[in-house]
Formats: sequence, C-alpha cells, structure tokens
Amino acid sequence: MDIRAICTDIDGTLLDNRRELSTRTIQAIKSIKDKMPVILASSRMPSAMRHLQRELDILDHPLICYNGGYIIRYKADGVTPEVLDSVTIPVPVCEAILQHVNTKTTHVSLYTEDHWYAPQVDHWTEREARVTKVLPQIASWQDVLSRWQNEGLGAHKVMCMGPEEDMNALESALNETLADKIHIYRSKSTYIEIAPRSISKASALIQVLQVYYKLDIQQAMAFGDNYNDIDMLQSAGYGVAVENAREEVKAVVRYTTASNKEDGVAAILEKYIISASQNTF
Repeated sequence: MDIRAICTDIDGTLLDNRRELSTRTIQAIKSIKDKMPVILASSRMPSAMRHLQRELDILDHPLICYNGGYIIRYKADGVTPEVLDSVTIPVPVCEAILQHVNTKTTHVSLYTEDHWYAPQVDHWTEREARVTKVLPQIASWQDVLSRWQNEGLGAHKVMCMGPEEDMNALESALNETLADKIHIYRSKSTYIEIAPRSISKASALIQVLQVYYKLDIQQAMAFGDNYNDIDMLQSAGYGVAVENAREEVKAVVRYTTASNKEDGVAAILEKYIISASQNTF
C-alpha cells in the first residue's frame, strides 16, 4: 500500500455517537501525524474544526472547510490562515436561494470564511452551537448580504434548517431553478447545506496534496459516510466508508470499516498503517 496522506470527514465518520473524538481515535492519529498529513474535510467552518485539530495535535495540517469551498492552513502564529483556495456563492445567488425559503418555519444561517451569521437564537441555533462548539453572530440575512455586496464577499455555505416537509419542498425548488449554480446536500432530513457548484471535497483534496505535499490523490486514504463524501472516496486511492454510511456511499467504495460509534477510522489506521505487519488489504 502506498498511503502517504489521510483525509477524513468529521460528522458521522471521525466523531463518535457523542460527537466527540474517542481516546482510541486520538491515539491512532497522533501515532501517524508526523509520518503523513491528516486532513480534516467537512462542511463545517474553520472554528468548528480547529478544536478537533487541537485534540489531535495537527494544528499545522491543512483544513478543507465548507465541502471544499475554503481550503486553509494556519500559519505559525496559530491565528492567521493561509488561504489556498476560496470559492463562494455570489450574493445574487444567495438572494435567489432565499426567495424559495419559507422564513416562518425555516432557519437560514450564512457562512463566510470563519464567520457564522444566524438570524436569531432559536433551537436550531442552539443545537448547531452545541454540536460545533461555535457561537454565531446574530444578524438578519438582509443586513449580511447587503454588507457582503459592498465588500465583494459571498457565502461559503448557506444552511437551511426546518421541518422535513419544508426541506423537501425547498430542495425541489432549488434543484429546479439553481442546480447549475449550487450543490445541495441533505446532511439530515431537517438540514439542507448549500455550496458553490464548482467545488467538492475531491477537488479540494487534489489541491492540498499537490500544492503542499507534491502527492497524488491516489496516494491518499479517505474516509466518509455521506453523499458529499462520494467523489472524494471515489477519487482517493483508498476510499473507505464507515459501516453507518449511506448505502449509496458504501456502493461506490471497495473498502468498509466499522461504524463511527465503533471507531471505524481508528480501526483501519491501526490495522493497515500503524501495524508494520500488515501492508495490503
């Protein structure tokens, strides 16, 4: 096996059922982090990934945020991000998205760089803050988009949360009108995450490996569980789905491991990278 890099999704893959890093996972990654890059790839914002990097002692390793829309690596000061790539949804497209939203039942959060803007504190805000360990800035989407328009900014992610029937209707409407401009991910039945059409975790991983490490994606082992991981798992030399992954994800990979609740990522790392006695699947 020619594995020179690890890339893993976070929610439903790396984190356990408490949405935390298990002791076993931390130990496994710490044992390989000096031998190869360990790259976290998620729809999360940087701050929602940074505390996980700290636990894993990989603060100097790259981050693939917003499903590939924002690729960064922090400088030596640990505060300033070096931006490898940044692709956003333009303000007019954000406004077109919001025209389809039932604002009475749907919560809309806007993200750019390391900023999360929520319209109010509600149970959706509190739930997301609890999971990601990040607090939002409270501002109306009208105010945020107006400022972004003046500053030449856009959204790295638009996240809509609400009743499943509303999310179903919204997804259908967006696919009919904006499918050529945005990616639409259903991370949960009550969540829709929207990203620029031109990006993916796979395209981001290719950039990271080429620019920072002079590696090919065929030399990477990637882990995932959801629809937005499929292209990354198919592109990597060793794509691994956790047992709890969606069936569509498991159908496109050659390798599977135990579920996230059973430390599936750590199990593969222990067996095929950490253990010197095993070198093939």
